[in-house]
Amino acid sequence: MEKAYSFRFYPTPEQESLLRRTLGCVRLVYNKALHERTQAWYEKQERVGYAQTSSMLTDWKKQEELDFLNEVSCVPLQQGLRHLQTAFTNFFAGRTKYPNFKKKHQGGSAEFTKSAFKFKDKQIYLAKCTEPLPIRWSRQIPESCEPSTVTVRLHPSGRWHISIRFDDPTIKPLPVTDKAIGIDLGISSLVITSDGDKVSNPKHFKKHYQRLRRAAKNLSRKQKGSKNREKARIKVARIHAQITDSRKDHLHKLTTQLVRENQTIVVENLAVKNMVKNPKLSQAISDVSWGEITRQLAYKCRWYGRNYIEIDRWFPSSKRCSNCGYIAEKMPLNVREWDCPDCGTHHDRDVNASKNILAAGLAVSVCRATIRPEQSKTGAAGAKNLRDRSRNLNREVWESPSVHGGEDVKLCHHANNLFSSLLK
Repeated sequence: MEKAYSFRFYPTPEQESLLRRTLGCVRLVYNKALHERTQAWYEKQERVGYAQTSSMLTDWKKQEELDFLNEVSCVPLQQGLRHLQTAFTNFFAGRTKYPNFKKKHQGGSAEFTKSAFKFKDKQIYLAKCTEPLPIRWSRQIPESCEPSTVTVRLHPSGRWHISIRFDDPTIKPLPVTDKAIGIDLGISSLVITSDGDKVSNPKHFKKHYQRLRRAAKNLSRKQKGSKNREKARIKVARIHAQITDSRKDHLHKLTTQLVRENQTIVVENLAVKNMVKNPKLSQAISDVSWGEITRQLAYKCRWYGRNYIEIDRWFPSSKRCSNCGYIAEKMPLNVREWDCPDCGTHHDRDVNASKNILAAGLAVSVCRATIRPEQSKTGAAGAKNLRDRSRNLNREVWESPSVHGGEDVKLCHHANNLFSSLLK
């Protein structure tokens, strides 16, 4: 299983000079290649790929005004072109927007493959560097692990980090447990589980807001291009880095705990990009990082042999009664608790949603059932329809050859019991 460790390092003046020149050359090559590809399309309706930009790079190195490209390792330059090709592939697949030009104040990164670095005596020697990088080894790389790629990154705050990627044989599936959990993501409470547990929102941005506001105001008063402005910019960047680090640390601890304790984790497939368009909630949604939570849960479940399930974002998890299946017509955000008019059960909005998410996720993944059965407003014809669906669900489960034996039988029992509570 491939894994990457990130470490802080403190380069010598000679190393920092070389690395800054390398980052500048990578940025220049990336931007020139992006310009050429964009211009070729708008002027000639031609598509330029990685092979053509690689040939362009060879020609650029021969030009007198770009002769400095030969002073740095060629591997990061080629990797920059490959990253540009990946960006265009993602764009044409509809996953991202059109690639942007890289900017100097954003720092930058340079990727070195095996041919451009040496790992010896637990030290990293980069190409054209005579001394090893002074890395602060906060944890040890597992024995017998050989790095495949090394990425050097300069953050806007001026901090240097190195990411070492390798194949880690120590990642093994965790012991199997029969516990399954549904997760509803929120703002006042960051995570609400189907067990009724709530994880409070640390509000990392709010804690540092006043410091950030003062630093940003101080930056706006500095003259552009001055050294004092650069110092003020670094102060702002460091506060942003502190917010990011504290948020990332908290999310990693939280997601690791959830993966270790549960065999199956079910979440909603939220459209975070659309939700942040709400001006009243955009800052709060960005601070809680729902997308990062689901990303970490997904790859950690893959690492440790857990089941990760995403259900449709339009499933009415908040409006549906987890006890009888009644669906309320409206459920505004200010309603945090409600009573089911059908069965009289009192619900906490978020806990009820997480229970429905769990039941729907297990029913879909194991029993291949629909998560949005039709229900009439009166409840009479709808109840008969739901009972029929429940009987069909039971028949589908036990006729399926994939559930005769092992832990799938336990999951089907669990899913059937949970989903049947929605179909009473």
